[in-house]
Order: sequence, then C-alpha cells, then structure tokens
Amino acid sequence: MKLLISGLCGHMGTEVAKLALAGCRGADPAATVGVDINACGAEGMPCATDFAAATDPVFTTADCIVDFSHHSATPALLDYAVTHKIPVVLATTGHTEEEKAAITKAAEAIPVFFAANFSLGVALLIDTARQVAAAMPEAEIEIVEKHHDRKLDAPSGTALAIANALCEVRPDATVVTGRSGFGKRTPNEIGIHAIRMGNIVGEHEVIIGTPNQTITLKHEAHDRALFAEGALAAAEFLCKGRDAGLYNMTDLVSKG
Repeated sequence: MKLLISGLCGHMGTEVAKLALAGCRGADPAATVGVDINACGAEGMPCATDFAAATDPVFTTADCIVDFSHHSATPALLDYAVTHKIPVVLATTGHTEEEKAAITKAAEAIPVFFAANFSLGVALLIDTARQVAAAMPEAEIEIVEKHHDRKLDAPSGTALAIANALCEVRPDATVVTGRSGFGKRTPNEIGIHAIRMGNIVGEHEVIIGTPNQTITLKHEAHDRALFAEGALAAAEFLCKGRDAGLYNMTDLVSKG
C-alpha cells in the first residue's frame, strides 16, 4: 500500500510515518511520501510543500492519502484526491460546514473515510452509549472530554460524534456545549464539557444517570500512536476496492 501522508511533519503525521516505515497494515516503506508546509520529510521520504507541488508520480500514484494536517487544507486535498482518483482518510477535526459539504461532494467520486476519532475503543464506546441511552429514555446525559493544552477545537470532534450518536436515539435532545449562568438543566439536554490541560492524549466520558442509578462509560487514550494505527487500518480498509462513498469507524468495525 503506497501512502501519501498529509501533515507529515506534525505530531500525528510523524506517528503515521513511523508505522508506515515499519510496514504496518501493509504499508510500503519505500513508497511512502508526504505533503507538509515544512517539507521536513521523515527518514528521507519525499515530501512536497503543498499539493500543488506534489506532481511527481511518487505522489500522484499513491493508493491512499492519510490526512493529519489541518481542516483548512481539506478543500485542496480533496481536489487533488478527486483529480488523481486517490481514496482519502480524513483524520483532522474542526471542519467548517463548507468543508463538510466538500467532503460529502468528494465522496461521490472517491472513497472517503471521515471520523472524529480513529480509536476502535471509542467506536465501541459510542455504540454502547447509544444503546444505553435508548434503553434509559428518562436518564440525563453528560459528556466530559479532556485533551492536551495545544488542542485548538472545543468541544472535541469525538465528543460531538458521541452527542450526535445519542441524538439518533434521542431526537428531541438539545446539545449544550459548556454550562454557565443561572438556570435549571432542561430535561432533554445533553451537556458537553471540555477540559484542556497538560499533555492529556485524550479522554472521553459519558455519564448516563437517573435519580436511582448511574452508568459511566469512559475511554482513555494512552499514546497518540493509537490514532495513527487506526488511520492506517482505515487506509487498508479503503484499499480493499471500496466504492466511492463516505465511510466511518462503524463501517470499519462492521465490515472489516
């Protein structure tokens, strides 16, 4: 599997490169390349400063693009991927509505794997939380997420993904990000609380409770390599001849 890593020089791009160079998930170490504004390269692999400069066949013949750059780079990335018919794994968060629309449009032409979190454990957490919320329709729900102090978006994309999944079984729910002021909690409210400090890799906790009992579901990431592994698993998934369309962790878990 020939990979093009977008955001190669960042924290997560570097993790993906390490795994690719080790041949993880069928990645070809000799055919791994990158795109990054810093053009740092990794272990001597080719790296272009942007997609406009990625014209050499070592870039344009990639089997899959894995993106850990910044959501603002999404339009240029998608244009490149559609032009060269390359499947894309989007592992960035914080996309605008316009960028999300571009993702949906690109998925009409190529396979696009789009997820807020590339942890299998988080995918299972979301599925379990959805089941509990459906079985306990009167329960109150709160989501608490914790990340390092360098993370820009709040709440996290994963917390929003959890809330959206809960809204599938709670269609009347209102998602409230943070809480302040003076007023009683509304019955259908799903609260999301973001904590930013230190070097926390990522924690997500879903608290579902009634006056008589509480269920707490929690996932804690110990190392960022976890997300790189998941992104490579998604790339391998797309390279199995998938049709154009939008895929996520539920598809990876259910279809393999």
